[in-house]
Amino acid sequence: MPRTAGSGGGTGIVMMNLGGPATLDEVEPFLLRLFADKEIIQLPWQDVLGKFIATRRAPKVRKLYDAIGGGSPILTWTKAQGDAMCARLDEMSPDTAPHKFYVSFRYTTPFADDALKAMKADGITRAVAFTQYPQWSCSTTGSSLNDLWRALDRTGLQDAFTWSIIDRWGEHEGFVRSMASAIDDGLDQYADHERDDVLVLFSAHSLPLKVIDRGDAYPAEIAASVSRVVQAAELRNPYMLSFQSEVGPVRWLGPSTEMMIKQLAARGQKNVLVVPIAFTSDHIETLSEIDIEYGELAHSLGMTGFKRAPSLNARTEFLDALADIVNGHLASGQPHSTQYKQNCPGCTNAACRGLPSKMTTQGKRDVSLESAASR
Repeated sequence: MPRTAGSGGGTGIVMMNLGGPATLDEVEPFLLRLFADKEIIQLPWQDVLGKFIATRRAPKVRKLYDAIGGGSPILTWTKAQGDAMCARLDEMSPDTAPHKFYVSFRYTTPFADDALKAMKADGITRAVAFTQYPQWSCSTTGSSLNDLWRALDRTGLQDAFTWSIIDRWGEHEGFVRSMASAIDDGLDQYADHERDDVLVLFSAHSLPLKVIDRGDAYPAEIAASVSRVVQAAELRNPYMLSFQSEVGPVRWLGPSTEMMIKQLAARGQKNVLVVPIAFTSDHIETLSEIDIEYGELAHSLGMTGFKRAPSLNARTEFLDALADIVNGHLASGQPHSTQYKQNCPGCTNAACRGLPSKMTTQGKRDVSLESAASR
């Protein structure tokens, strides 16, 4: 849970992600919000078709969540990550302490409005919007930030906080080391005589091609993460990259992970280790889609060594990485990355790459550090 604020002050870290239904009753409302969001899924007659698809899919998706324990564990993992991150930050950067995290999900509670109201109640004035998507996309980080800025207006808290943004970190050394360590653990699941025959299949969440064709940076950032992780792991096994989780009647970025499994099995590949390169914790895409759906497919096709590298979850190296990312960001005084203001060439969203009214000043010491020094 967010750490108590005491007399106020400190640094609030808003951990943004898509979220997931924690209970079976939350599945349909989650899907309705998802398919209504034009920033992540573009459909003709969105209000009608989006609701139709969400309602039709809800019973099937409920069964998927039921099979992994009755709900998504993403909130549990995000809270564990936030607690560990803030404990480390309090030691690393006492001048910006206490550090408190606030979860902001797009399609299920807690929402951005909840995070902002909690920060205000805790007396926070310095806030960091910290995407939990390592690689940038307008549909993921961009959508979350747009909603966070809209929430400032909805709650009347436009001037309550001074902001900065961590908008991408897919090549951060700590993240890369964490993924490399997870791959090592995944390969350790194989017998020694099988290990050299394992094909490592990096899998990332797909996006509609309409988003990619506008110039979205996501494919390049995923590829950069894969390259860095392969180098850090000193990987000698062959590897490939694929994309998963396509939904709706539109074309999506490929090759699809499902199709890759079929093609690899057809050529006789027995051992495949799937590495979820764009996910930082277990949720429906790892526990159901990869472990159950793709696992059953692979085994039905004779792929006897289909396995998954463990998710980062509460891996020590990853918790260290989260704290290091925030600590470095606060010390830099930068309001956001140099790439943040670069709209896609084909951008049609006037809200994209927006900023709140109060931001840190680039090139100057962080305002919270200045405040601490003046006491």
